[in-house]
This record gives sequence, structure tokens and C-alpha cells, in this order.
Amino acid sequence: MTAVAKRRLQALSQQLVEGIPDAGTFENIPRIREVAPDSVGPRCKGKVVIVTGTNSPIGIGRASAHQFARNGAKAVFICDFSSTYLDVHKRELESLYPNVDIHARQFDAGNEEQVKAVVDEAMQRYGRLDIMFANAGIVGQPKIFTEITGDDFMKTMETNAKGPFLATKYAALAMQTTSASKPYPSGSIILTASVAGLRSNAGSTDYSASKAAVVSLAQTCAFQLAGTGIRVNALCPGVVETGMTKGMYDMARATQVRRRRSAN
Repeated sequence: MTAVAKRRLQALSQQLVEGIPDAGTFENIPRIREVAPDSVGPRCKGKVVIVTGTNSPIGIGRASAHQFARNGAKAVFICDFSSTYLDVHKRELESLYPNVDIHARQFDAGNEEQVKAVVDEAMQRYGRLDIMFANAGIVGQPKIFTEITGDDFMKTMETNAKGPFLATKYAALAMQTTSASKPYPSGSIILTASVAGLRSNAGSTDYSASKAAVVSLAQTCAFQLAGTGIRVNALCPGVVETGMTKGMYDMARATQVRRRRSAN
């Protein structure tokens, strides 16, 4: 085991015992807490990246944007339907990674014209697109399926399934474009799915269906892009505390506190 790998393992072990220390705040949002240093050198050097679903201060998208910038990306586009914190994220990223171009863009991940516009902008500015992380998503309806309307169902599909489809479509077209700095087609398209898209039980019907669609989309598109140098992968996280799931976590904590009080 290398010295770096040993340090990472020690840091992870320490986290389990002591917890991750508070990293403070940047303006009005918590800084991202780091568990351990990178085990390898910069993995995105010179890459142009688009990340959707980045507005939440405690979201997967924001943390991923930091990782891409930290790993040497040339430019990172941070995008979200909500712009509440986008400018704050932009200022924080620019302060931490002054050599990375950061672009904040408000857009609807399910709107074809808006998705195409961001991809076109990346191509016009840099002549290349290397990574598309389609992470935007909504939680769906907290109801049993017999109480969900067709419109409610399609609203979830619009963001969670159509959004990744549009991101994959326009990113794949852009990634096949070559230039002096990119002589061969290549790229990585990453779609946020969920374990609910693989095996769903008590989860909301529309959410689970939309995430199953993302898994299938990744498989089909990866097959169709074989030989182009472009990869398509779906991530299937379990329950992660983010802005989208914060209410569920808060409820669980409150329930735990009540049980402890009752026990005492």
C-alpha cells in the first residue's frame, strides 16, 4: 500500500471514530468538508465540464463541481433551475481555484433549448466538451401511486428522465467534435440515477420509475456510442443527505430525539 493510500485509510478510520470536523462557512453556506486527500494526481486537467443540479449548498452537484475544479478542469459550468446560491458557489470556486473558469447558468434541465444553449456555449468558448454530469433531479410525489395524477407523474419524468436524455443527446454530439486541442472524439457522460431505479419498494412511484429510466438510458446510449470514445454511466446512490432529502433527515432526527427522551 502506498503512503498516500495509507493516509487516506487513516483519515477514513479517523472519520468513523471522531466524525468529520466542521469546515466553517463561505459567506452564507457551509464549506465542503473533506475526508481525505486525493490518492492520484489531477484527473481532469484541461477538461471542460458541465454539472447540473448544483444549487443546493449540501448537494451532490456542488460537491462534484468542487472535485472537477480541484482536479484541474479548464472550465466548469455550474447549472440549476434555482439560482439562489449559484453566484455564491461561483465566488467560492473562483476563490479556491483561480485557474479554473467558472460559469454559473440558471436553466431548466428538462428544457431542450436551454440544455442545448449551455452545451453550445461551452463549445463556442472552448471548442470542446469533455464531461457532462446530469445530476439535476426532484424528489417526486410523497403519495401512493393511486393518488398521483398523470400530470404529477410526467412532471417528475420531465426533470428526472427527460433531463438526462437531453444532456446525453447534446453532450454526445459535442464530444464527437474534434479540434486542435482534442484530435479524437472522447468524453464522459454521467447520469445520477438511484438505487430506487434498480430495486424500489416503499419509494415514491414516479421517482423510482424516473430513475429506472435513467439506468436504462445510460445502458442504451452507451451501447449506441460504442467506438466513439464516449462513455455513459449511471450513478445509483443510496440515501444521501442533500437539499432534496433534508426534510426526511430532519424528520428522522426529530423522531430519534423523541425516542431518547421517552426512554429517559
